[in-house]
Amino acid sequence: MAQRTTTSHRAAPEHTHPEDVSVQTALAALADPVRISLVRELAGSAEWSRSCGSFDVPVGKAALSHHFAVLRGAGLVEQRDEGPRRVNRLRRAEFEARFPGLLELILRDDEPAA
Repeated sequence: MAQRTTTSHRAAPEHTHPEDVSVQTALAALADPVRISLVRELAGSAEWSRSCGSFDVPVGKAALSHHFAVLRGAGLVEQRDEGPRRVNRLRRAEFEARFPGLLELILRDDEPAA
């Protein structure tokens, strides 16, 4: 009988460290309302507690994967596979060290007055 291996069918995500991110890349990643929503939800969650499918966003799986790739590329999110789930953490400390105050501004919910 052949022995089964437990390797994942998908490649591990590639991560960019915030130190390697330009301010333009960071701002571009944070310019999309879906990505801001993802960052805000991650900020209010324990590290590694949120799988990609647990977010309530108005996009399909492919678009959601793209949004997470943009956030990883901007050094905002780190992901790892736990069995069939891909879980996430906000790289708050690392991003804050690179761009002091930027994440705090994004996490504020200060809608303009009407």
